[in-house]
Amino acid sequence: MVSFAENAIMSSCVKPLVKSNEPPIVLLHGFDSSCLEWRYGYPLLEEAGFETWAVDILGWGFSDLENLPPCDVVSKRNHFYQFWKSYIRRPMILIGPSLGSAVAIDFAVNYPEAVEKLILIDASVYAEGTGNLATLPRSVAYAGVYLLKSLPLRLYANYLTFTNMSLGTILDGTNVGRLHCLLPWWDDATVDFMTSGGYKIAPLIRKVKQKTLIIWGANDRIVSNKLAVQLHCELPNAILRQIPDCGHIPHLERPDSTVKLIVEFIKTEKKKLSRCVSQVSQVSS
Repeated sequence: MVSFAENAIMSSCVKPLVKSNEPPIVLLHGFDSSCLEWRYGYPLLEEAGFETWAVDILGWGFSDLENLPPCDVVSKRNHFYQFWKSYIRRPMILIGPSLGSAVAIDFAVNYPEAVEKLILIDASVYAEGTGNLATLPRSVAYAGVYLLKSLPLRLYANYLTFTNMSLGTILDGTNVGRLHCLLPWWDDATVDFMTSGGYKIAPLIRKVKQKTLIIWGANDRIVSNKLAVQLHCELPNAILRQIPDCGHIPHLERPDSTVKLIVEFIKTEKKKLSRCVSQVSQVSS
């Protein structure tokens, strides 16, 4: 449960089985998705020994929004901060895929004390918010939202998202990916986000101070690889790794490869820090 404004929200997440003294990994998800997006990667991260949380962003996923709060960018940020302050309480390794990268950057810039490192996966960070959708009459917006949760559109979106996946796997991903759309408050929360203007975080990218790993599917048909290079150039302290024969959601399509890159990044940075501490100790003595 997360306190938010005058009310408390029963917020959905996957809690870790094992706690650790090391910085926890906190997993976000993409646009209009849920923590189920990490159903393949989450177990692998726990097997690697990390304290891992998967969190549903306000307005998406399975949180109880019966008393619907605002679901704009500021509200999403504040809700996540209240979640972090209530349950995480220490600097985290924040992982954001697709639009979740925009959520992660927005949060890391506004609350740098809460984020030790960033990992961005096929980042959707250069879009100008929800664009013309923000100016639609609400009746038209609701019609668009109804289309957004339709099975044919979701099936086509999954076809574009993955590379060389069987129809059965794509259909399974479609069914899992739209489960949260069946909740009674989903339409209202999605329209509220659309008409609010969405994320416009391109000006924030150069303000990111955290060491960042950028992971990209080499065959991404949703967000161009050229933007991966641009993001790598603009982030002050970042490395870029691509996964071959992989589309827009590597943690679903190539979870082993994705988790391997995440683990290598975290452990390499930890070794560098240990060497620095050792050198300082030797000089001091």
